[in-house]
Formats: sequence, structure tokens, C-alpha cells
Amino acid sequence: MINILPTIRCPDDLKRLTSVELTELAVEIRKVIIAAVSENGGHLASNLGVVELTVALHRVFHSPKDKIVFDVGHQCYTHKLLTGRQEMFPRLRRLGGLSGFPKRSESVHDPFNTGHASTSISAAVGLLAGERLKGGNGRMIAVIGDGALTGGLAYEALAHAGQLALPLIVILNDNKMSISPNVGGLSKYLSRLSMKAKYQSFRRSFDSIVQNTPRFGKSLLKAVNRMKRAIKAAFYTDNFFVDLGFEYVGPIDGHDEPQIEKILQDVKKLDHPVVVHVITKKGKGYQFAEENPDVYHGVPSFSIEKGVELIRTEKKYKGRLFTDAFAEGIVELASRDERVVAVTAAMENGTGLEPFKKKFPSRFFDVGIAEGHAVTFAAGLALQGFKPVVAIYSTFIQRAIDQVIHDASLQDAGVIFCLDRAGFVPGDGETHQGLYDVALFRPVPDMTILAPACQRELKAMLHYALSRSASVMIRYPKAVYPEDPPPLSAPIETGRGAFARRNSGAVCVAFTGSLYAQVLDAADLLTAQGVAADLYNLRFLKPVDEDYLVSLVNAYEVFAVVEEGISAGGFGEYAAALAERCSTRLLTIGATGNAAALGSREELLRLNGLDGASIAATISNRYFKVS
Repeated sequence: MINILPTIRCPDDLKRLTSVELTELAVEIRKVIIAAVSENGGHLASNLGVVELTVALHRVFHSPKDKIVFDVGHQCYTHKLLTGRQEMFPRLRRLGGLSGFPKRSESVHDPFNTGHASTSISAAVGLLAGERLKGGNGRMIAVIGDGALTGGLAYEALAHAGQLALPLIVILNDNKMSISPNVGGLSKYLSRLSMKAKYQSFRRSFDSIVQNTPRFGKSLLKAVNRMKRAIKAAFYTDNFFVDLGFEYVGPIDGHDEPQIEKILQDVKKLDHPVVVHVITKKGKGYQFAEENPDVYHGVPSFSIEKGVELIRTEKKYKGRLFTDAFAEGIVELASRDERVVAVTAAMENGTGLEPFKKKFPSRFFDVGIAEGHAVTFAAGLALQGFKPVVAIYSTFIQRAIDQVIHDASLQDAGVIFCLDRAGFVPGDGETHQGLYDVALFRPVPDMTILAPACQRELKAMLHYALSRSASVMIRYPKAVYPEDPPPLSAPIETGRGAFARRNSGAVCVAFTGSLYAQVLDAADLLTAQGVAADLYNLRFLKPVDEDYLVSLVNAYEVFAVVEEGISAGGFGEYAAALAERCSTRLLTIGATGNAAALGSREELLRLNGLDGASIAATISNRYFKVS
């Protein structure tokens, strides 16, 4: 049998395929996706669920003139395979390879960079408005999942799209099996009928006649429109989109490619916004993923034959993650204090809150993809006397900056923020890097920011945060915590850190906790070069006992501040501002933000000069000229 996928070099090649070939193509695409994700990790279930839908979109529309914006973008693998990126696909999510998300720099067929949820409709409305302002007639299609519709940005965009009345096409990819379809065949028939060109022509003519009726035209048209909405409401269980000014089509089978095509052919002739509601099955075509779509949403490399669960048991990380330490720590905290509640934004498993949910179900809140609401909701809980712990990835807390400042910080609500994935994040690219939290939140009034170096420090910092009346932020990486942690002899003391190694050397390397392994390597390399180096774990990135820090800096010939975060506005920049009070050469080393953001954490650290060898070389080459 001739493989069909290799013959597809651009979307136009799809248009010559027969229905039999399209069916075979879908099978081939799923095999390629499963093979690549099993090697490199990535988003599996979501991509397997939209194969037929993506094929239909590219057969009906004409990319790149017509632009398809994938919400989040974690379902774009089929799109990449159909738009000239097959040769690069085996290097998906690897350094120098393809991004796991849409990327404008990769292809003209990616019109908008995505990586966070609930953005597609806003982006598509903006693209469409711009297209019309330029006099163009390209179509804009936003593909959004039902999960992303929990984000407020999606509703803001829907309201605006209805107001503009431009011919935006929203594909609602509904992959939740528990959502009930509208009333069977009759609903589908009416939806299909409403898309027919003859119906639309009649509708426009009828509306024009009614509107132009002398004296009563406008009032009569409003009454007719209310009557039409009432009739639709009798057949649709949810007419929310209709109320916003959208045509509504569906639900339709998202794996029936010919049927999707027929609907889309009619939809693209409309001159007003429309929602096409498709039902898909996450993980379709791979039994393990069909049976456990949540497990197979985002996966590490795995065995196709054995599945991800078995391979995780057999070949897990060499050590335990900071996420595991947080999971244990918050359960211990909640067991001792009934005020502790946990809040997350659709990241129960990723943030390690599943054990907490099982033990304290009434004290666990998942608000969906709504980080801003998570923060303000937590502030409300805090003002009722509870101690809310908001567990969110560092990259996603960016979506709630106003709420952190306005609702939590300015009224001393006492919310505890636990930022997982702070620093470099492997595989997902620049949209998921947790490099900006320190620069963003250091200026926030009365905010305490902590960075643990090990499991014990993370747990100790949780207890410290519980004792504070103001908000506290604890940041930690997606990384294994050290089996041989730095000494915890010094208790958590506000504004001060603790020495992880102290030999009265000429150099001191002060570091954010996530870089303990790297600075330890650097210190060993410097020692081998005859340069004794002490290691100081900063712990507190805010507040800082400045007099104490200055005294430390002045005790060394060279004082280097190394942080896993963006240099501009970060802790190093703050430390550099203290240089006028210091007699020592003060060096800051942090992330540039300019290096490639796709790769393993180790690769990204090296590219930013934050691995042990690079840190040692920077110190020795700049100050000691040691070869």
C-alpha cells in the first residue's frame, strides 16, 4: 500500500484525495503522531482527537489566506504534518526542532503564536478585523476546546465578535463525553438547514423587507428576531451563542470527515459569525489514550506497546520532583491546620494536588482555566479566615498579575502562591518558560518571594508562609530535588539565606534554590582551578536584609549572584543596585531570554550560561583569567 501522508506537501494536496484515501490518511497521521510523541513526549490525546477535523478544515479553507488559530495549540500536530513540516516532525519538541505549539516563525500556515488557553477567539477576531480593514476577504477560524471556554478571555472575545458581526468561524471542539447533545436528528437537521445558501438568502431578504416596513420596521424586526431565538431555544439545550449574535451549528460528529466538510462548505458562505459544535474523542485511535485521556494529555516519552503508565513505573525520573515535595508538604500542612485550602486552575495533576483532593475534597477547588479568578477567589477565602494555597505554573500566573496586586497584595489577604515550573521548562517552548515571575512580582507591595533548594526547604517555607499575614510566593522548578540537599541548620529567617558551603573562599556564589546542583558543580570546578568558592542559598528574593547581604558581599573578593530567571528586573539586577555600597566586584548571571526556548532543562540552562561549567567559566574568565 502506498503511504499517502508523504505525498501531502501542502494543504492543497488534500483536495485531490478520495474518501477512501482520506480514511487511510487519518490512520497514517495517528501512527506518525503516536511514534513522535512516544519518543519525545508531548500532547497526545488532544492531537489524536482532531485528525479528521483538521483534515476537513484544510480541505475546505485555503491556508494561509484563510487563517486557522488553534486555542492553546496543543492539538496542532496534524496541522503541522499537513503544512510541509513532515521531515522535521521526528524532532518535535527537541532543541532545534519543531515546537509543540503553533509558531509563526515555523510556517506561514501558523498565523498566531499560541501556548496558553482561551486566546484563539480574541486572536481570530483581531486577524479578521485587520483583514477587512485592509480590504481582504480571507476567512478566520478559531478552534477552541470546551475546556478553554472556562477562561474569561474567550467570553470577552465572543461578546465582541457578536458585536462586530464579522464572519468569524468558531469551531467548538467538545471532547467531554458527559456533555449531552442537543435533541437528536431534528436539531442536526435544523442546524444543517439554517446553513443552506437559499435559507440565508431568504433570511436576508426577509429581514430587509421587515426592517423597511414604514413606521414599525425596527420594532417588528426585533420582535421577529426574538421569535426566531425562541424557536431555536425549543430545539437547542444551549442557545448562549445565539444570544451573542452567532449562528449555531451542531453538534456534529467530529470524526465524520465528509459530514464536517459539508457543514464547513456552507458555513464559509455566511456573512456573520458562527459556532460549529463538533464532538470528538480524545485519544482516538490509540486504546491507552482513549481509555485514559487525562493521563495521555501531556506525556513523557513512553512505550507504544506498554503505554505511559507502565513506562512511568519502570523508568521514572531519577529522583523525586519538587512537585512531589509540594504534594507531601501541603497535605502535611492541611492535616495540622484546618484553615488550609487548595486552589488551582485546571492543573490538579500537574501541580501535585491530587493527593490533597483525595484527602480533603471539601477544601479543594479547581476553578478551570481561569487563573485570574483563582487568585481573587483565593483572596475571598483568605478574608474569611482561611489560608488558601494557590498552585499554578509560573508561566500561567502571568495571566493574573492584576489580581495578585489588586486583590491579594494590596489588602494583605495572605494568599500563599506556589509556582511550579519556575525557571526553565523542558519541551514546551517559550510560552511555558517560568522566567518572569521574580521580575513581575518583586515590586508588588508586601509580597514575600521564596526559592527552596530542596524538599526540606520547600516544606519549611510552606510552614513559614502559613504564619504570615501578607501574601507569600514560593517558586520551584520542574526538576528533581537533590538527594544530598544543602544543610538546613539555619532556620527560615526573614530576609536572609543560608550557606550551603562555606570554606572562607575568595568567591561566593549566591543562588536561587533551583540552581543548587549547578552552582555545586561550578564550585567544584573552581576549586579544581585553585579558586575556593562558598555557596550561599538566597532563599528570600524579597524581602532582603540589605545590611546583612552587603556585609556578605564585602567579605569576598568576588560575589556572584546566579538566578534561574530573567536578568532584566530580576534579583540580580536588584543586587547590582547595591553595588555602590559594596567594595567587592559583584557579578550577576541570569537568563537572557534570547536563547532558544525549546529543549531539555539542561540544554536551556547551558544555552543561557547557567550550567555548572558555564558559571565557573564566567567567574574565572572575568576575574581570575584562569585557563
